[in-house]
Amino acid sequence: MRSIGTLTRADLAESINRRVGLSRADSLDMVESILTHMCHALADGQNVKISGFGTFLLRDKAERVGRNPKTGIEVPITPRRVLSFRASQMLKDRIGEA
Repeated sequence: MRSIGTLTRADLAESINRRVGLSRADSLDMVESILTHMCHALADGQNVKISGFGTFLLRDKAERVGRNPKTGIEVPITPRRVLSFRASQMLKDRIGEA
C-alpha cells in the first residue's frame, strides 16, 4: 500500500492477496462484492457500520432556501438524502497516533 495518496480498490485487493493468500482475481472479487453489498444497503436506506472503522449514515435533508453567492438571489434547494461518515473512536485514536 502507498503511504501517501489515495487508497484504491486495487490496493485493497493487493493487501488481501498478500495477507490472506487469495489470488489477485479472487481478492479483487472480494473487494468488489463488499463494496457492492455496502452500496445496495445504502441504496435501500440502511446505515452501514464497520466495527472499529466507522459508520456510513444516511440523512434526509429538508427543502431550504439558499443564496446564489454571485448574485445574492435566493433559490430553493430541493430536499435530498445525503451520505456522511462518522469515524469510530478506535479509528480516531489510530489517526491521532500518526
